[in-house]
Amino acid sequence: MHVVVRELDGIAEWTAAGALYREVFGYAEPGWGLNPRLLAALRENGGTVIGALTGDGELAGFCYGFTGLQAGELYHYSQAAVVAVSAQGAGVGRSLKYAQAAAARLTGVRTMRWTFDPYALRNAHFNLAVLGATGIRFLPDFYGEPGTDRVLVSWDLTRAEGGSGRTGAGVRTGKEFGSRIVVAADEWFAAPDPEDRAWLRRELLTQFAGGRNLVEVARSEGDPERVAYLFEDEADR
Repeated sequence: MHVVVRELDGIAEWTAAGALYREVFGYAEPGWGLNPRLLAALRENGGTVIGALTGDGELAGFCYGFTGLQAGELYHYSQAAVVAVSAQGAGVGRSLKYAQAAAARLTGVRTMRWTFDPYALRNAHFNLAVLGATGIRFLPDFYGEPGTDRVLVSWDLTRAEGGSGRTGAGVRTGKEFGSRIVVAADEWFAAPDPEDRAWLRRELLTQFAGGRNLVEVARSEGDPERVAYLFEDEADR
């Protein structure tokens, strides 16, 4: 799919972004909406509001973010990247992320952060293998309610400038990992088996508490119906 990726401008485009946000995530309650005035304020104050538009001007996807600061590290926080259902799987999400990285670098930051659902293996593959981000923290019930566990990732924007992830295939060959978590999945990219989720939550807490970073998701060797989250010690990075 051919799209033009650029900064969104004007109330019509910001409103369209809010509508797409609700459509893709299925948010029906008014409180879950995205205020176009917030997007306007972010755009004018060091944030990112970037869209992917088709040839006829339809919004195929967008992302937005803002500057964050934690423990002395200044970074860009990507709150959401949204791709229309009809445009998913066409590289739109990747184009948005690299455009956001380029915009973030102009503010002087060297890293970008965001969170993802660790039970969504397709998202894990995109973040870890395709983009090359690293999981640095597990955040149980991140949004203050059950079912909102997240992994916080950090993306080195100096590496992102090259436009490639770790391998693009989900496996770094010849690398010994500190540890791995293996979960069941009916097929590659499917969600873990429901019975594995509570166990996976405990294992994620243990791995991150042990000073390890999440660096990869890969098919389990010898069993294509199982998927492994791969960790390495932070000191080895």
